[in-house]
Amino acid sequence: MTTQKDKAFAFKALHDNPGMFVLPNPWDVGSARMLAGLGFKALASTSAGFAANTGVADYQITRDLKLAHIRALAPATPLPLTADLENGFGHSPETCAETIRLGAEAGLVGGSIEDFTGDSARPQYGIAEAADRVRAAVEAANALPFPFLVTARAENFFTGVPDLSDVIARLQAYQEAGAHVLYAPGLKTMDDIRTVLSAVDRPLNVLMGPRVGFVPMAELEAIGVKRVSMGSALANTAYGALVRAGEELLGPGTLGFLKGAAPGKDLAALMARGADS
Repeated sequence: MTTQKDKAFAFKALHDNPGMFVLPNPWDVGSARMLAGLGFKALASTSAGFAANTGVADYQITRDLKLAHIRALAPATPLPLTADLENGFGHSPETCAETIRLGAEAGLVGGSIEDFTGDSARPQYGIAEAADRVRAAVEAANALPFPFLVTARAENFFTGVPDLSDVIARLQAYQEAGAHVLYAPGLKTMDDIRTVLSAVDRPLNVLMGPRVGFVPMAELEAIGVKRVSMGSALANTAYGALVRAGEELLGPGTLGFLKGAAPGKDLAALMARGADS
């Protein structure tokens, strides 16, 4: 049986060893086992994908719901699991620290803390305040009896000021606060990614790739990206297929969508492989 400690050291090794890895985002146990069965080395929860799975919009999930989700995903495969912990589910550094501890108790070996406030009048915490939140999360993580990697996120391109210089200032502050991994979702170009890489000395997570035009994973690895996550893209792809199938049934009434369907026996075999991989 793969223990949480085993998973933690395996996850840390993925960051310490040369090369890049792709970190896909399952939204339920079935998708987690399928991704594990395909051969991925680690998994990350998706906030938006899980929200859709429960029938609500992103950022409408409570911490208790997220922790229950983690308790289902973590033991579903032998792979390390990190999680999108939104803004730590509270404004204070103490709440961020508590969320890290609770996430670890639920089975995580990593988690991200955003600088998104949830307040449209002030979408991001000030840099010093945000760094204090990261510092508290890292202190909680470092006190655990196994490696737990805290990813600090600068949300400028999604909810704040889409200014690369501010992104870099934030990531550098989070680095100084002890963040193990840095993440600025929505970086626009390969040059933006290169600029961020040259300005920090921690592993960088990239969301799919440059927003102006996605590139093959090998190109991101070549410039030094450590890991690439998919956010809600895989969940949205699956739900998009469902919507198109429903529209076809209600429209022409045909079954063309079955051309993209996987046989049930193949899915069952993949999930069984993922549970044991």
